[in-house]
Amino acid sequence: MGSRSSHAARIPDVDSIRRETGFSQASLIRLYHRFQALDRNEKGYLSRVDLQQIGALAVNPLGDRIIDSFFPDGSLRVDFPGFVRVLAHFRPVDDEDNGNRDPKEPEPLNSRMNKLRFAFQLYDLDRDGKISRHEMLQVLRLMVGVQVTEEQLESITDRTVQEADEDGDGAVSFLEFTKSLEKMNIEQKMSIRILK
Repeated sequence: MGSRSSHAARIPDVDSIRRETGFSQASLIRLYHRFQALDRNEKGYLSRVDLQQIGALAVNPLGDRIIDSFFPDGSLRVDFPGFVRVLAHFRPVDDEDNGNRDPKEPEPLNSRMNKLRFAFQLYDLDRDGKISRHEMLQVLRLMVGVQVTEEQLESITDRTVQEADEDGDGAVSFLEFTKSLEKMNIEQKMSIRILK
C-alpha cells in the first residue's frame, strides 16, 4: 500500500488533478506511468509525435483530430495535467457522478455536455462555433475512407447537415449538434473502460 501513495506523491498536484478529472488515485498512477512511457526522452511533457505512438490513435480515423485536442491554442507540448484533462472526457460516467454534485462546482469533464463539447470540436476545425458542410464532409471522408464514392459522401453530408440545421444557415451550431445527438448514449459511446 505504501508504494501506491509514494507513486502518487511523485505526481505534481495529484489532489487537484483528482478533483478536477474525477480519476481515482489508482487510475492517475496508471496514467502517470503511461505518460512517462510515452515521454521516452524524459522531457516532462509530450509532443504530437509522442502521442502518435498510441496504437489506438494511429488506427482511429479521427486520431489526428483527437491528438490536436491535447494541444489547444497551438501549443506544441502537453504536461501531465493537460494529458489527463483530455482523457477525463473519456472516463465512464458513474452513478455517483450524477447524484450529489455541488451545483457551485464546475461540471465534471466526463459529463454528457462536456463529452458533446469535445466531440463538437473534433468537427469544428476553424473553431467558429459551427460545423460547416465542408468540415462535416472532411470528417466523414476520414471516417469512411474509400468505402463510398465521393458522390455518396456528398449526399450523406448534405443530408446530415440538413437534418441537424434547424435555423437554415447551412451549418450545425453546438446547440443543433446536441439536439441531433439527443437520443444517442454519448456517455457510453465516448467512454473508455480503463479510464475509470
